[in-house]
Amino acid sequence: MMHMTFYWGKSATILFDGWRTSTWAGYLLSLVVLLLAAAFYQYLEALRVRMKLVAGGGGGGAKAKAASSIPPPASSDPRTPLLAPAFAAGRWPARVAVAAMFGVNSCLGYLLMLAVMSFNGGVFIAVVVGLALGYLAFRSSDGEDLVVVDNPCACA
Repeated sequence: MMHMTFYWGKSATILFDGWRTSTWAGYLLSLVVLLLAAAFYQYLEALRVRMKLVAGGGGGGAKAKAASSIPPPASSDPRTPLLAPAFAAGRWPARVAVAAMFGVNSCLGYLLMLAVMSFNGGVFIAVVVGLALGYLAFRSSDGEDLVVVDNPCACA
């Protein structure tokens, strides 16, 4: 039976039928795995933002970082290729790496969201605490909150 409201208990199906918990040990182990996955999500996001700043040529203080994340204005010449700035002079391998990291991080974020949609209260708390601890460990100390990040996901 699929729950449509929050419930508490050790019996939960997380993400797929093969990941069912029926004992307290299995349930607590699953919660630890979800907490670590959520913290890893924050680590990957911090790494992706740092890679994006390096790939974009940003450096210096927070204002320089914020300015480097803003794309240059588009040329008014209609003959200018749309992809020319994105793949200019050797920057495209770094941009592809950042895009790949964005894809992996988005995949992990959506899997965490689907785990929360099991509606188990413990799963919800484990994911939220993992995100908070990951943010505290990997993203809160270096002032990158000042950087404008182009991530449309609410879980970022």
